[in-house]
Amino acid sequence: MRISWINIGAVASIAVAAALLITRNGEGHAAHYLLNVSYDPTRELYQSINPRFVENYEKQTGSSVAITQSHAGSSYQARRVSSGELKADVVTLGLPSDVEALHNKGMIADGWEKRLPHDSRPYNSTIVFVVRKGNPHAIHDWPDLIKEGVEIIVPDPKTSGNGKLAALAAWGAVVTRGGSESEAKAFLKELYAHTPFLDPAARSTGVAFAIEKKGDVHLAWENEALRETKDSKGALEIVYPPVSIRAEPSVAWVDSNVEKHGSAPLARAYLEFLFTDEGQEIIAREGYRPQNQQILEKHADRLPKINLFSITAIAQDWSDAQRRFFADNGIIDAVYAPKPRSD
Repeated sequence: MRISWINIGAVASIAVAAALLITRNGEGHAAHYLLNVSYDPTRELYQSINPRFVENYEKQTGSSVAITQSHAGSSYQARRVSSGELKADVVTLGLPSDVEALHNKGMIADGWEKRLPHDSRPYNSTIVFVVRKGNPHAIHDWPDLIKEGVEIIVPDPKTSGNGKLAALAAWGAVVTRGGSESEAKAFLKELYAHTPFLDPAARSTGVAFAIEKKGDVHLAWENEALRETKDSKGALEIVYPPVSIRAEPSVAWVDSNVEKHGSAPLARAYLEFLFTDEGQEIIAREGYRPQNQQILEKHADRLPKINLFSITAIAQDWSDAQRRFFADNGIIDAVYAPKPRSD
């Protein structure tokens, strides 16, 4: 069997761009289809995961599979699934609260977190800094971001998981080190004052920084930072701040859709593959922190030990953080305004 990748289209507007990718068997037909709706930076991860899963599944069942990927800002993707625009069989989103939003709509069953290992979180990540060669602005810690003359490239916190996590990491960098919430709020307001624009998703933001050479520092998912610096051939560097947030991307099958599609066993098998040793190894190679600690340690040269605080350091849980920070009239609305690009 030969598996090939085909770009089957893009959903684009001024506000957001989303890519759809499909993998099929060599004949161009499959007995079963699966739509994985994911967040923006996971294109390469699932391009690596999908062929291995398909090969294993077809060996075990004798049944062919085609998997389609959809990518955009995590919260935006959750809204598209909720509205029915995307008929996701599985969601692999950047924040537990984005999956919980679908549970609250009755699309995902109660107790979804406990249906898979590690509360349905196959990998962790965090927010780090990407700077230009030589780190000309000497950016090493969160307060350095608001030095005079520094331009910060970061996605919009209302649409992007990267944007939300960057905001939470910045807030936590203040309060977990003894600062008050009023100081954290002032810091966030100043941080957004240093942003020339706020793109809706992580990947377009990374392109603006790495390819278009806009700004001085990019607040990025760790896997995106690793990819950007590798592709830059020395023009960019990663800075690990002294403290950042533990990001916990979460996965689930969408019960209301798999029932209609008859895809529940396939959807479950697909997500369970993420927790296998093979899946965890691919996850580590693609720059995410696998739950398997032995595999994580094998990749310690690229995924070093870092000081991460959990969401409970700044909120009751991810859902509470969503309400407190990102709901209408929440903390973020008080410190930022949308900034579309002017060019």
